[in-house]
Amino acid sequence: MDVRQSIHSEHARALDTAGLRREFLIEKIFVADNYTLTYSHTDRIIIGGVMPVRQSVAIGSEVGKQLGVSYFLERRELGVINIGGPGLIDVDGKTREIGHEEALYIGKGAQTVIFRSANSDQPAKFYYNSAPAHTTYPDKKITLEEAAPTTLGDPATSNRRTINKFIVPEVLPTCQLTMGLTKLEPGSLWNTMPCHTHERRMEVYFYFDMNEETAVFHMMGEPQETRHLLVRNEQAVISPSWSIHAGVGTQRYTFIWGMVGENQVFDDMDHVKISELR
Repeated sequence: MDVRQSIHSEHARALDTAGLRREFLIEKIFVADNYTLTYSHTDRIIIGGVMPVRQSVAIGSEVGKQLGVSYFLERRELGVINIGGPGLIDVDGKTREIGHEEALYIGKGAQTVIFRSANSDQPAKFYYNSAPAHTTYPDKKITLEEAAPTTLGDPATSNRRTINKFIVPEVLPTCQLTMGLTKLEPGSLWNTMPCHTHERRMEVYFYFDMNEETAVFHMMGEPQETRHLLVRNEQAVISPSWSIHAGVGTQRYTFIWGMVGENQVFDDMDHVKISELR
């Protein structure tokens, strides 16, 4: 388990490129026949990926011990979005097929969660976020058609995109976790610009659907103290409440956002005008 401490905004101002990457960038999400797990002190979110290829993968009891509980989801909820080939997730003996760009919400208290690929030649890639939870809500699979879509932006500003809200109150109840998948249209490169912060929530951006020569310049930092991280395919960025979170790619890309915090109001944002950025 990779542990990331909370970073004060004034501390972040003094970090160089290597320091920013060390604190905020998660460079490795998927490992064949294994899982990754990054634990952030910021709102206690956990970020990771599961990539079963030749064998099934379970997030075992050792994670529970690291969290000070008996098993991983004893006091947590879990959101999963598959960006790879067709897969299956067994939750306490009940199996669900999770296809490409489909999601599964797993409520607090699930003791056994096992991930499998339907075809080892096209392995599933299960990206997940997990948050502390106080109530158990029912597990639910969400397809792309069942997500709540919102299309924003304009080709003239290179930010035409569709936000597919998978795990949000309009679709299903959760304790605090929300997740979605945003697709940029061809020719659009910017996400979330004009940008915002949200004092009451933190957010994680996971970028994918890129080739080796594509990168995203992820903008972060206080609105008047901006910095950037260069993000490659299948990497994620932890964004504290005080930081903007926006990006521009060298080509179009797709990203998954996940939020935890005080509320689940999607448009509870503190907008920042482009003229105010520094």
